[in-house]
Amino acid sequence: MAPFTLAHLSDPHLPPLPKPRLTELAGKRALGFVNWTRNRHKYQRREVLDALVADVQAQAPDHIAVTGDLVNLAMEAEFAPARAWLDQVGPPDRVTTIPGNHDAYVRATSHRFGETFAPYLADDAGRIGFPGVRRRGPAALISLSSAVPTLPLMATGTLGRNQLTELEHVLSQLATEDVFRVLLVHHPLKSDARQKRLTDSAALLALLKRQGVELVLHGHDHIHSTMWFEGPNGKIPAIGVPSASALAHGRYPAAAYNLFAIEKDDAGWRCEQIVRSIDHGLQIREIKRARVV
Repeated sequence: MAPFTLAHLSDPHLPPLPKPRLTELAGKRALGFVNWTRNRHKYQRREVLDALVADVQAQAPDHIAVTGDLVNLAMEAEFAPARAWLDQVGPPDRVTTIPGNHDAYVRATSHRFGETFAPYLADDAGRIGFPGVRRRGPAALISLSSAVPTLPLMATGTLGRNQLTELEHVLSQLATEDVFRVLLVHHPLKSDARQKRLTDSAALLALLKRQGVELVLHGHDHIHSTMWFEGPNGKIPAIGVPSASALAHGRYPAAAYNLFAIEKDDAGWRCEQIVRSIDHGLQIREIKRARVV
């Protein structure tokens, strides 16, 4: 049988930014708007995002995972265009998304992501909540939300005790099934930047060491990243990807996405990672291929 292919992209930060109302530019949003107008609009480009998504669709993956930060300042006017964009990426049965910190940028609109993207969040039973489980082919996609409103200059994420407790139960059940477990979370499991970290990463890593998954996919850092963490039966790869709309700038690479080819043979699960990235001419090419499981 052909491998099951899972595409992973993240942090589209959908451009362009709608014109804000003055009443929206208070507190954290004011700083975010200044950052967008001075810097981010130069390298978060819609033509980049469109070229990347077109290439994803040309590869015809079985499923697509989008690990958060679909919007920028979580203004009301951002959510409808972001939903229209995701509808173009694929239908809810072929695409799974989770929220990032920019999707819950301020408390006033932190509920809007769940309302706007409900069909892309719902689990197999139609429930919207975290953790959620979607079974697609041999894969079980386990969605988490680390998206919480934070103070200005902070981009931390938190899962919380209830989500971690339920995740332990979910993973314990999945351990009895013959499935390839893929954990989706916006924040990386380890970060050297205190203002961008997952605050309860130690608890999550301890849980994964007990229960295990085959693969962790995240965004947030806007870089290519592969980290390895202890699981009950060996190392677990945790893989991040650059922003899906970014031109290369500073230490940040150009937009890219990952394809994962998942299959099982007599020796167990196999998963190959294929990295496809955009160049200055908006052409997409393969830049890396490696076995991660």
